[in-house]
Amino acid sequence: MIHYDLVNVVLMRLPSLNAIRAFEAVCRHGSILKAAEELNVVRGAVRQQIATLENHFGRKLFTRDGRRLVPTLQARAFAEASAAAFDILQRAAFELEGTAANRIRLGVPSAFAVWWLMPRVAAMQASLGDAAVDIVPMTIVEPLQMHPELDAVIMGGEYRPAAGITALRFMEDEFGPVATPSLAATLSRDPVAMGALTMLASRSVPKLWDEWFAESGTPPVVFSRAQEFEDLLLALAAARSGLGIALAPRASIEDDLKRGHLVAPYGFISRPSGYSFCCRMPDAKRPAFAALSGWLLRCGTPA
Repeated sequence: MIHYDLVNVVLMRLPSLNAIRAFEAVCRHGSILKAAEELNVVRGAVRQQIATLENHFGRKLFTRDGRRLVPTLQARAFAEASAAAFDILQRAAFELEGTAANRIRLGVPSAFAVWWLMPRVAAMQASLGDAAVDIVPMTIVEPLQMHPELDAVIMGGEYRPAAGITALRFMEDEFGPVATPSLAATLSRDPVAMGALTMLASRSVPKLWDEWFAESGTPPVVFSRAQEFEDLLLALAAARSGLGIALAPRASIEDDLKRGHLVAPYGFISRPSGYSFCCRMPDAKRPAFAALSGWLLRCGTPA
């Protein structure tokens, strides 16, 4: 009897699940309007749920950054735990109904998908048997908890630990500046010479150049000109055409290096983060997910 009384006390302290769902959606989108669209309700309903939650906790849960709503530090932690809990409940419901799909929607960085995963996709599918993988290219790679429509994601340096998410580091990686052989021939051994070329950057990985300068111990170069592209795929295509010099993960351009379309005038340096396969903890033990993670590990580990 005491056990049930304790359970009832804990449950009485929990806020409304509808309020938590609205709150978690606003945290992901940074917008009441977008959260309302996702939940198929009016904005006023979402505002009311947020007010209910703030009254329950006795504190404000958001600050405003321009037009975007930003959760406080404590609220962000609660949002991450809430997202993990909803994921667990949803997948448990699928299992109870016997409707758990034998299909994985896998979010993959666009460049990595095109130049590493797709050439191996037939071998991947053969290793999975009856399970199927839907590859979803991601221009901007974001954590899995921000994408309830995905079952798993592959992440590089973007990966950060999160509640309810497990990550398998399946491959190391290197990165460095790359250009066509003719452009590279104009450079001296000193990386400062890159300043005479156009720096090609991507909005999808905006800090990649800064990370290379920091991790390689190279003083930042002042480029005469910079051009920014929406996606790393486009930045690397521009480098291949001779427009300038781009910063590239080696795994994404291995074929270009072998064919001599691109060269790395200052070599590559190792990236400690490598690439990780991220999925929700309840999914990690399922046969399809275990088969996919095993295949990635075999392909990503050097022979």
